[in-house]
Amino acid sequence: MITKLPASRRALIVRIKVLCVTAGLASFLLSVSLWFSGHHDQGIFVGIWVPSIFAFGALLLAGETVRSARG
Repeated sequence: MITKLPASRRALIVRIKVLCVTAGLASFLLSVSLWFSGHHDQGIFVGIWVPSIFAFGALLLAGETVRSARG
């Protein structure tokens, strides 16, 4: 389905995916580093960001897919 989109839309979708995965991975790594450095509460707090970042990315992608399907 993504192959039927114009190149500019495909590039936007790829950018959204890369940004959200990078932000989620960075948040996860920060969470783990905080946890193992003894800051357990901060590590848990930052770890909660990961699913929120991925959910935000899914929301952006769903909106972009609907917008592309409509024209």
